Amino acid sequence: MADWQAATGAASGAAKAWARVRAALRESAGARVFDQWLKPMTLVESAEPGDEGDSIRLALPSAFMTNWVRNHYADRLVLEFRAILPHVRSVTIETRIAGPGPTTIVAPPVQAAVPMPVPLSVDAERPSLDPRFTFDGFVVDTSNRVAFNAAQAMAEAGAPRFSPLFLHSGTGQGKTHLMHAVGHAFLRTHPGARVLCMSAERFMFDFVSAMRARDTFAFKARLRGCDLLLIDDLQFIAGKDATQEEFFHTLNEVMGAGKRVVITADRCPQALDGVEPRIVSRLGGGLVADIKPPEYPLRRAILDRKCDGVGIAVPADVRDLLAARIHANIRELEGALNRVVAYAQLTGETVHLDFAVATLGDALRGSQRRVTIEEIQKRVGEHFEMKPLDMVSARRSRAVARPRQIAMYLAKRLTTRSLPEIGRKFGGRDHSTVIHAVKRIEELRDTDRDVDAAVRVLLSELGG
Repeated sequence: MADWQAATGAASGAAKAWARVRAALRESAGARVFDQWLKPMTLVESAEPGDEGDSIRLALPSAFMTNWVRNHYADRLVLEFRAILPHVRSVTIETRIAGPGPTTIVAPPVQAAVPMPVPLSVDAERPSLDPRFTFDGFVVDTSNRVAFNAAQAMAEAGAPRFSPLFLHSGTGQGKTHLMHAVGHAFLRTHPGARVLCMSAERFMFDFVSAMRARDTFAFKARLRGCDLLLIDDLQFIAGKDATQEEFFHTLNEVMGAGKRVVITADRCPQALDGVEPRIVSRLGGGLVADIKPPEYPLRRAILDRKCDGVGIAVPADVRDLLAARIHANIRELEGALNRVVAYAQLTGETVHLDFAVATLGDALRGSQRRVTIEEIQKRVGEHFEMKPLDMVSARRSRAVARPRQIAMYLAKRLTTRSLPEIGRKFGGRDHSTVIHAVKRIEELRDTDRDVDAAVRVLLSELGG
């Protein structure tokens, strides 16, 4: 009876904690990410006593989703649970598919374990670097070249040219990728070096835990004894006076010893409201590099790189669609590609344009810049040096008809207008004419390089 009561209490505590964690994730991740990736996750109840204090088990309905959550939210899940249940040591994420028979695990459990904030020697520290984030996997163009070159310089052998390196950009533009890439490259050029990588939120959590345990010595030694310190999302310590005090002294100690520091944030140091001036001054004393929002060519190049490793064919027109429509940041772009690929794998469908549009739905409409048919007609006319009236005229010469078909194709791709509405905008043509134009341009994009190149340029101008 006692064992049963202990198990019931543990399960109840885990369930209550999970409800609070879900609420926190819904607020921090946003509705789109939460609904797509985190909402399907369930707590796996266990009858074994002690689960509440040792391990939390979560399950997702596909291996693809399991891997995504592991890569993006593993540490966060541990921290969220530990804030409610301090003795949680790990979170195990499993893939479980419910069928007519017993529920089955179809992939090995994936376990995320953030080290407990207990005394720890410096030699025992291991950098939690994401293996996906390397310099080789980073696509470079004018929007991020300075930041990329600065990150590479930070990892070079010999004395550092500057420190700290402060990388800033909007969400999902690649600053965390570059920070982890510095760690990987530094370990190659400095074998045996001690690298510590953590979020500012984790820094704060570990520091507060150390203070509560009245043992800040190990925490200080762990950070100040490293050769390369990587701190992500510094904006999260804004307004936290005690944490900022410790961070300032850590920064001074590491830099004073000639060691290297890389810090990221969502804005430049001077715009970090709630961060002490002395920290801002210290950060500005190194190299500050920003990453600008990606233009269409970079978004398209990133998709080409990502599509090489997804395991299924993603046609060029689908890549064009994603690059043109998803322009807020790289993370959303990769998320859209992952969603299309996941749905294709789960349904057995082939990826094609209509499938991508149907799969992404609101994600495409929500990120779409409002393009009008009149704007499309104007851009296409300028590109092919046509008179505005040619778009709505009855002329059928190829010099006029082909650009007109391209304009109809783009109107179908980039607007929400119906086929009859599109036809009316092109001189009162029937909807069947629009269907023929769309199919013809789709065919030509596979066989005619000039047509395909023209469509790509116009998509960039209109959708980017």
